[in-house]
Amino acid sequence: MPASAQSCLVESLANALPAASRYCLSFTAAGLRPELAAVIAGIHLQEGDWKRTKAAVLERNALQTRSVSTGKRLESELRQRLQLLSQAQLELLARGSSEERLAMAWLGVLKRIQITLELTREVLAAKLSSHDPVLRRSDMASFYDVCERQHPELAALSPSSQQKIRSALLKMLRDAGLLAGKAGKGGSLGTVQHPSLSLQAQQLVLEDDPALFRGFLLTPPRNPTTTAASSKAANGKAASSKAASTKAVKAAPARRSA
Repeated sequence: MPASAQSCLVESLANALPAASRYCLSFTAAGLRPELAAVIAGIHLQEGDWKRTKAAVLERNALQTRSVSTGKRLESELRQRLQLLSQAQLELLARGSSEERLAMAWLGVLKRIQITLELTREVLAAKLSSHDPVLRRSDMASFYDVCERQHPELAALSPSSQQKIRSALLKMLRDAGLLAGKAGKGGSLGTVQHPSLSLQAQQLVLEDDPALFRGFLLTPPRNPTTTAASSKAANGKAASSKAASTKAVKAAPARRSA
């Protein structure tokens, strides 16, 4: 990227990113881990209390870790994300399809780890809107440069810790389905893409906070309430149609025998 273009990108990002509190940087302890998040969500639905959930997860070694210390780190980071989810979101995480579990795990990340929402909204979304879906090292370098200016705690990290943060972020983007492919020649890190998001997952995100829609590279609808209601109506209509079809099939033999 030419120096002038990179300078413009840095200035644009600086204006877009709001001043905020300290970043949560503990996410390197867990990554996205939707399968483990689903385990914790399931136990919480049984226990009904986060204190008891924590105790149960650790006592049973539900996360299947080799050491107690690793289990504690994983449980702590994942639980703090899940505590930000609603009851309906936790239920979808525990009982939904693999794609829905992935979406709810990513939602927990977006709600707890501010830098992931900023990266998705200000860099990945911008790449798609400009019809340049290739994410490059220069894009990430510009983003981190702005983040370090606004967050001294990020700039204060050692070079190895900074690299760990950057690697963990890229891995989560790939795991969440927002970045496809591996790093290649010419500074390419992969191709930005829209992740899969079921109607039910979309509804739960919109009911929570329409701004979080951008964390899935989607534009929030102008009237989120109407959209959520339409999704509910569509789901209800589909269920009614299925029930009517089942009833008709069951009734058919009786009519033939008569």
